[in-house]
Amino acid sequence: MDFVYILSGALAIDLTIGEPPLPLHPVVWMGKFTAVWEKWGLNLKPLFQIIFGTMLTLVTIGLFVIPAYFLMKYLKGWNYPVYIVTGIVLFKTTFSLKELRKAAQRIKFSLTDKDLVKARSGLRALVKRKAHDLSEPLIISATVESVTENTCDSIVAPLFYFLILGIPGAMAYRVINTLDAMIGLHGKYEYLGKFAARLDDVVNIIPARLTALLYVLAAWFSRQNPRGAWSIMVRDHSRTASPNAGWPMSAAAGALDVQLIKTGHYQLGDSKGSLVPATIDRALQLMLFSTFSWTILCLAVEVTRFAITIQA
Repeated sequence: MDFVYILSGALAIDLTIGEPPLPLHPVVWMGKFTAVWEKWGLNLKPLFQIIFGTMLTLVTIGLFVIPAYFLMKYLKGWNYPVYIVTGIVLFKTTFSLKELRKAAQRIKFSLTDKDLVKARSGLRALVKRKAHDLSEPLIISATVESVTENTCDSIVAPLFYFLILGIPGAMAYRVINTLDAMIGLHGKYEYLGKFAARLDDVVNIIPARLTALLYVLAAWFSRQNPRGAWSIMVRDHSRTASPNAGWPMSAAAGALDVQLIKTGHYQLGDSKGSLVPATIDRALQLMLFSTFSWTILCLAVEVTRFAITIQA
């Protein structure tokens, strides 16, 4: 029942306290470690950038995952309560629900106050696209897209890998996803971040599709448009450059009856409804229902697995 205790405790901390101080957050350490090494790699020729980026990715994963594995293994045999508390703290650093919700709400409040400048500034915490000239509908679209995609990256995927691989699995996913966010981009990182980007694509294959299905279910629970979520997901999931991001985003577009647009890149869904500040609230509602459903499902799987083990 370790999974149940750790997941319950981590969720309780996230919903009440939120994120740990930045100097203590492992994701910050991952970023600093990567920032130091990337400067060296960018000076290499393309082929050597790919090799260097591959090594950087694997070393960073090992640097965070191996100590977590041996620490948890030691603590379990030494002191079970300390093992559970440590697991709660470590697992909490791999996902974020409260902060994602707060970031989206700040943008919504700015738009409600007709402060586009502040809304564009707040958008930088969620997306990397240029926001200085985005209109209100495009700001709302970007926010909804980010909430939806981050439902996978920040919630569903960490729980998925924790369920099958424990704390080391969740930590490994967070390292890979962080590296993808930092160097898995085009432009100057085209070669250095290639391995990190491809690895992130691989580890998100199942979670992204799970998230899309959870959004279809959430649309039904929240009385939005589950049929639209399913049909738009099936029709539009391949319109994004990412092989994974289009799945949950297109499901959200269908559930909300809106068209999500990244100018020059993709359009998901049909513009049956307008993109207004309240659309962000509806997207957050989908996120919360999806998170609740996924948490219950994970707990059910773990309880079933535990019952089978006891009977055996």
